[in-house]
Amino acid sequence: MNVELRCISCILNRGYLQIQEATNDKSLQFKTLSAILSFLAEEFKPTANPAYLGTKRDRLIREITGNPDPYKQKKQLSNQKALEVLPVAQSIISKETSPELRFRKACLSAIVGNIMEFDLPDNRFKFADLEKLIQEAESDLAIDEIPQIFNKAKNAKSVLYLTDNAGEIALDKLLVQELKNLGAHVTVAVKAGPILNDATLEDAKIVGIDKVADVVMSTGSDSVGLFPEECSEDFLKLYRSVDFVVAKGMGHAETLTELELPVLHALLLRSKCCTVANHFNVDTGKNIAKLLH
Repeated sequence: MNVELRCISCILNRGYLQIQEATNDKSLQFKTLSAILSFLAEEFKPTANPAYLGTKRDRLIREITGNPDPYKQKKQLSNQKALEVLPVAQSIISKETSPELRFRKACLSAIVGNIMEFDLPDNRFKFADLEKLIQEAESDLAIDEIPQIFNKAKNAKSVLYLTDNAGEIALDKLLVQELKNLGAHVTVAVKAGPILNDATLEDAKIVGIDKVADVVMSTGSDSVGLFPEECSEDFLKLYRSVDFVVAKGMGHAETLTELELPVLHALLLRSKCCTVANHFNVDTGKNIAKLLH
């Protein structure tokens, strides 16, 4: 997925807001923003990948400000709020008796969790909306390939689950459990270090997904989405050997759509910006469940 012209405003706005989160030192703020502007002047072009640009921007912010995790407090709050609404999603799933309907409800809850992202102009997100969004997830589903995803998942012996954001990962537990109920060995992968508000091993332990998944590991990279050339050999060996991959979020949509995939991937996300929405030909603020071949 390539950038659109309007992406520049989002990339810069997120950088500006994140710099303010990272440091109160005015000289460092200007130095960091100057570095981002110089980088974008060279690399913002029609063929650029938004996830790559976001990754490079965030690495510059961390390097120059010296703040290793500017979104740390917001990630902690996201985990807390997601755990508070988790029983609502669990109740919705538990009311279903068939494996397919339970799987469907778990997918929808996991997709709604993807709304937990900050500083996106098109994503008017409030924690107070989470419960209602979970209850109304079906009505916001613009691309529905959950039946096909279920059919693939029920025949998979091994599944790799690529997580996205902190907070969201609490709701991912429900889908991981349903995948295990179908008989799969499930490995959950998180980022190797802080990037935006993406989940790390620390977040995985806080929400308890390590108690549900068979294995929790890092990708070996702190990039937005998935760039195989940055990942560890252990992760790549697993990635290339599993029967099925579930990938969460816009970063994975932006990167996986550019790769030759080793196996089918289920892409679960919320269309939180116009560029991603346009790519999938849906409105912003919609739920997407799509198989990538």
